Amino acid sequence: MNGLPVRQLAYKVNDLEAAAAAHHRQFGSGPFFVARHVALASSLHRGTARAFDHSSAYGQWGAVMVELVVQHNPDDSALHEMFPYGSGAEGLHHAALFVDDLAAAIARFTSEGAPLAQLSVTQGGTAFAFVDTRASLGHMLELYEPAPQLTGFYDMVATAAGGWDGRDLIRELG
Repeated sequence: MNGLPVRQLAYKVNDLEAAAAAHHRQFGSGPFFVARHVALASSLHRGTARAFDHSSAYGQWGAVMVELVVQHNPDDSALHEMFPYGSGAEGLHHAALFVDDLAAAIARFTSEGAPLAQLSVTQGGTAFAFVDTRASLGHMLELYEPAPQLTGFYDMVATAAGGWDGRDLIRELG
């Protein structure tokens, strides 16, 4: 798995709109596409089924997507392992990578001391895994396969940023 480029940096935030506005002011990122209460078909945290009720705002930051994420429920999750529910803490949670084979990548990271923290699947069928690389990187990694639906979303966010005039910072996704 040499040469796995970072596709996204994701930050745990307390308020999506305020965080998007601050990120835009500081770095010129955006526009941000907001998915509220992302529908999941399943979610396992450390092998146990748990609710992972979260909303995310996705924007472009140069060549990399930035995700701002808030978890609404108090259940244990990979997010709450770094930022306990109710603590108010914010910061970098993960960098995301595309992998050719999700199961093989999880096995590889696990064998190298970065165990699977969470495996979730969206209602649309996109699986994403958080592997716990905090000991070596200080944050987690998110892994997923570059399916057309996912890469199309990345392309849409990047295209929206091209020539963007700074208006309509927040755009709701259906």
